[in-house]
Amino acid sequence: MNFQWTSRILGVVAVVALVAAAVLVKPVAGQSAAETETNRLLKGAVDMHFHMDPPGPSGRGIQADIAQVRIAKGRGLRGLVLKHHNEPTGALAYHLRLEVPNFELFGGTVMNLPNGGINPAMVEFMATQIKGNPGRVVWMPAGDTEAEIKGSSNPSRPFVAVTGKDGQLLPGVKEIIATIAKNNLILASGHILATEALLLFTEARKAGVKHMIATHAMDLTGKMTIPQMKEAAALGAIIEFDFRNIFDDNAVRADAIRAVGPEHCLISEFWTKNNPREYGAPEGTYAFITNMRKKGITDRELDMMVKDNPAKLLDLPAQ
Repeated sequence: MNFQWTSRILGVVAVVALVAAAVLVKPVAGQSAAETETNRLLKGAVDMHFHMDPPGPSGRGIQADIAQVRIAKGRGLRGLVLKHHNEPTGALAYHLRLEVPNFELFGGTVMNLPNGGINPAMVEFMATQIKGNPGRVVWMPAGDTEAEIKGSSNPSRPFVAVTGKDGQLLPGVKEIIATIAKNNLILASGHILATEALLLFTEARKAGVKHMIATHAMDLTGKMTIPQMKEAAALGAIIEFDFRNIFDDNAVRADAIRAVGPEHCLISEFWTKNNPREYGAPEGTYAFITNMRKKGITDRELDMMVKDNPAKLLDLPAQ
């Protein structure tokens, strides 16, 4: 095929793509463009990181509640993974499945101090002793890591370690990895250091763990560089980014998604406003979609990150 015909064909393809995009953003009757686009993105999405920590004694710190679970379902989401830093959520997911039927609800446990730290018995119980197996994710410490405690206002209090003085994973962590592999659970890195997360993923892959997440990959103490994210992806981990801050810091997280590849990423926590809290609101979601397109992220790639990759992690059938 000569250059002239190739150019003509590429021109036709470009026109078709523009027409398709124009059709996509055309609002349906009675809906704004923001509502139409929000419905398209969120229909079938799964939020892998839906915090349900209740407020503390002061009343501060509330995350989501049952009303927000219903809002998520009303927005068209396929399901949620419920997370609480200091209590397991497998049983909570079981009970909420009864209250919010026809909605995929899962839970997990974080290896924080109130949950027993590195606690293989809890992971075994969650994996085998709750009807319907709603407990699916095991997060390494998040808030109780050594780096977080030593960098806090009370650096002498206990922390949860995942490696020993020799720099290798502790036996209890390896036991948890074995339980995750045996029961086809999901291993998430929590807030451990990037170097520790790569040790974790390497061991997990050797042990036969199929599903892994690099939690908040560019945030908190577990910040990863792009080469580290690529290494984690090569080991089979899905790299997690938060909807709420992808465009902070000159959109470095959106650039990282492009560099790592959306096929290796997921986006979670679809909060569009914090005060008052709004989940998946059309205006904020539409702004997010628009900005992602400007960064070269296509609608199909967005679907990979909010629908396809979460569904694969949870072994849900394709829609």
